[in-house]
Amino acid sequence: MGIWSERILPRCVDLLLSAPDVAERRALVCAGLTGRVLELGFGSGLNLPHYPAEVTEVLAVEPSDLAMEIAAPRIRAFGRPVHRLGLDGARLDLPDASVDAVLSTYTLCTIPDTAAALREVVRVLRPAGTFHFLDHGRAPDESVRRWQHRLNPIQQRFAGGCRLDELIDELVSDAGLQIAELATGYSPGMRTSGYLYRGLARPSAGQVQAPPGPKRE
Repeated sequence: MGIWSERILPRCVDLLLSAPDVAERRALVCAGLTGRVLELGFGSGLNLPHYPAEVTEVLAVEPSDLAMEIAAPRIRAFGRPVHRLGLDGARLDLPDASVDAVLSTYTLCTIPDTAAALREVVRVLRPAGTFHFLDHGRAPDESVRRWQHRLNPIQQRFAGGCRLDELIDELVSDAGLQIAELATGYSPGMRTSGYLYRGLARPSAGQVQAPPGPKRE
């Protein structure tokens, strides 16, 4: 992976994604989590302070050893079991229907095989489970999308494979998850990496109904 990816990038991500406005969004997307939670892209544990008291166990999927080291004080402060499940969200060592919820924040844009990872989410979620997601992705404005396309090669090279123009809601729906809540909008800062998708989805039962239109944040 190289020194940049292994020793520098995790520290940069921890710093950038520790901002107060990001923490507010983490609190919103973590609301309603309960029981045994699988977190895709656990990173440095920045979601842990926002987990509700109803969460009893966290299964962390995280490829970076350094990120897990940075997370250690947050894990200790969390006070509930946190187990590192594996490195790759596309291959989960879990039985079918074995978790109550799955959480993904700023991760779907980076997973090499997002479709496979979301199929695994569907597989491991219990029938009444929920998938909570927060990510940046493709903007609705053509001028911004053009810049997202131009900057993608640089973004992927220096941000661990992160892609600027993923249609996050379509990825979730295409995996067989029914979106129950979806909020979209630009965050402050760079518009190319600042169009956000925050939502909640459930395993589809029978015919999928069209989700409600997104509200603006």
